[in-house]
Amino acid sequence: MRAVVMGGGVAGSASAIALARIGAEVTVYEAYEDPAGPVGSYVSLAVNGLRALDALGCLEPVQHAGFPVARQLMWSGRGKLLGDVARGRSSEDPWHSVALMRADLVTALRAGALRAGARIVTGERLAGTADPRAAGADLVVGADGIWSKARTELDPAAPQPRYAGIYHVSGTSDADRAGPGISRHGFNWIFARHGVFIYLPAPDGTLWWSAQVAAAQQPADPAAVSVEDLRKMFGSEPQAAAVLRAVTGVRSATVGWVLAPVTHRHNDRVVLIGDAAHPVGAGQGASMAMEDAIVLARELAAASSIAAGLAAFDRERQPRSGKLAKTETANRDAKTAGRAATRMRELIMPHVFDRFYEKATSWLYEYDPGRLPSGDERNRMARRAS
Repeated sequence: MRAVVMGGGVAGSASAIALARIGAEVTVYEAYEDPAGPVGSYVSLAVNGLRALDALGCLEPVQHAGFPVARQLMWSGRGKLLGDVARGRSSEDPWHSVALMRADLVTALRAGALRAGARIVTGERLAGTADPRAAGADLVVGADGIWSKARTELDPAAPQPRYAGIYHVSGTSDADRAGPGISRHGFNWIFARHGVFIYLPAPDGTLWWSAQVAAAQQPADPAAVSVEDLRKMFGSEPQAAAVLRAVTGVRSATVGWVLAPVTHRHNDRVVLIGDAAHPVGAGQGASMAMEDAIVLARELAAASSIAAGLAAFDRERQPRSGKLAKTETANRDAKTAGRAATRMRELIMPHVFDRFYEKATSWLYEYDPGRLPSGDERNRMARRAS
């Protein structure tokens, strides 16, 4: 089977590994030379994402490139602790969530794809699924993100991204300069007047932070959003203000997008994965893309034809991605809540969050995408392709 992958980010690189591991001849086309693409921020991988990395054979380099985060602390804007739970896992899970730079995650996955035998072409973008380089392929994987060209070609009436009412700015700060008033461990989530402010201490003494700003209108020039702007917006939240006073680096703002449910996600030879099919957010974009890659390869290896494998893949993945999309909507609403909702959260969360959070998220974090097919299964697929 000859497979062409549109996009060489997390989704594209993961699918290249998985497809190569079932015997496919894989070529990945990625428009950006830089592994990070246009986004140089960090990602936080929950344990479901780590299980996917383990199946792909990339867990160890990713863990080495990042650092574990055991706990998640939820704070009110006034500095009241609202909850303290295991980060991205059940409390009994021996694995801990891992934080690392997105570029390092993509680098590890691309290296894994090359080891598996895939070919990666950077600096080149496919014109579409009918591009001569893809037209002769048995399978085209649309892993080209939320602005997916493959999605539009599958369905000219497919939904288009729209502004989510939030934009993101991330950067680094010096923990010592931030002073003693900040939390020194865990993934710290602050419900602020103008959105959410997140920070986590790294082993090298820096603080990695992300300001998720709720705004009715997206910034006219994201690059013009300054640290001083953020200091004004988050100045009334003591921990956020302390982190922003100690800034050592800042990245340009990125706009948050949402997408209505995509109803045409595959045909007989083209399939969408990752953000091209279901931009889920909730800190799960990378993990869901890697899960997609494993399930796609597994279903293709088990099916009697590519078309049947794509249909089976879609049946398995859609309920999970749809449920997560609803969770992200609730998360986004919480980030943009008004003062009355904020006050209710301060009163209620300390009494219920720690007790119910783990049960409410077990379906997400305890998911296992399974292993990639064995040698016998790969041989069966090779015989079908010949």
